[in-house]
Amino acid sequence: MTGKRKLGRGVAIVGAGMSNFGMFPDKDSKDVFAEAYSEMLANVDKGIDPADIQAAWIGNFSNDFFVHQAHWGPIIADLAGLAPKAVTRTEGACASSTLAMRDGLMAIASGMYDIVLAGGVEEMSKCTTEEVTEGLALATSPYEGEAGYTFPGVFGALATAYFHKYGAGREDLMNITIKSHSNAPLNPKAQFKQTIADLMQAKKARAEKKGQPVPEWADEKEALWDPSFNPPVAWPMHLYDCCPISDGASCILLVAEELAKNFTDDPIYVVGFGQGSGRGLHACPSLTSFEANKNAAAEAYGTSGLTAKDIQFAEVHDCFSIAEMIHIEDLGFFEEGKAFKAVAEGETRRDGRMPINTSGGLKCKGHPVGATGTAQMFEIWKQLRGEAGERQIPGRDLYIGATQNLGGTGGTCTFTIFERR
Repeated sequence: MTGKRKLGRGVAIVGAGMSNFGMFPDKDSKDVFAEAYSEMLANVDKGIDPADIQAAWIGNFSNDFFVHQAHWGPIIADLAGLAPKAVTRTEGACASSTLAMRDGLMAIASGMYDIVLAGGVEEMSKCTTEEVTEGLALATSPYEGEAGYTFPGVFGALATAYFHKYGAGREDLMNITIKSHSNAPLNPKAQFKQTIADLMQAKKARAEKKGQPVPEWADEKEALWDPSFNPPVAWPMHLYDCCPISDGASCILLVAEELAKNFTDDPIYVVGFGQGSGRGLHACPSLTSFEANKNAAAEAYGTSGLTAKDIQFAEVHDCFSIAEMIHIEDLGFFEEGKAFKAVAEGETRRDGRMPINTSGGLKCKGHPVGATGTAQMFEIWKQLRGEAGERQIPGRDLYIGATQNLGGTGGTCTFTIFERR
């Protein structure tokens, strides 16, 4: 039945916006959402009257924990001048804003609305690291939380299982880290804009200034092996395998396909969407794959009529370096157990066969959890329209891109396919 599901009406993205991602002590959620929303309005080529937006969905995971404020639908409605129209908060852990897009997509496809806003926001930097860890752990299953799992521990366990099953090792994760840190400096909105080589030089300069021994690393991997540069967090996850604490917002403007050219001559069409739900780790059939990923991929390929071979590039949910490895296998981009070799051979670099996370990914672009899904779509929008600047994928006529977004420990997974025609 999966292959027979189709949208009842075509849907396109005609505008997209994203705030800078980072830790902003002088900004709150409304400030960063205003940045993203203003940019989205400005990016609609032929203009948009905000009064024409008929409804909105806003992803937010846990601002009620992080900043002790819930009920973000009406807050954003007031901020964006959309009240008294319906603005609804969606929550799916780190996939919250992709679920916002999903609801907007279905609302247009059903004929209920013609023009809707979808986006997300999160404000995490006002908490300590311990408090953020506690807040994020609310997205684990009850069994995982009771067992004391936090996310570094979860993904450390997945990496250990992957290493044991396929013969990969920490150096294979380093290849992902180095690639992500190479892409991020080309993204002006990224939280971390330094390559690993830049970070090495900075540490050497600090040591020299303090009169301490200056490290003599031969290359990036030698530095990443050094625990003084890259300390362990939850083996085999080390510091540079992990995404940061972030504030930020993102949003997109969705319209009915037949209206798209009223807003831009270069719309990006949503041609496939899928979502899956996963069980707790204790009940998963495998620790080297997410069953929810595979269900989401099957749905999206089925609704679009496309296959993994048609996808030219993707943004995937690399909250930890091992997650990227698992996702690109689950989505069919690489055979199971073979992705680590493909990464080592450069196939996922910007100039490789299958570029992954040209934005720098969650690892370097940042991960304000409620904003991540539509931020991934912002990157797809930029790349497909040829507007990604220095990080534009070189030498390719891009027309099919995709995003994969994970919530919790795999409890919610989504896969969305986009097309430029």
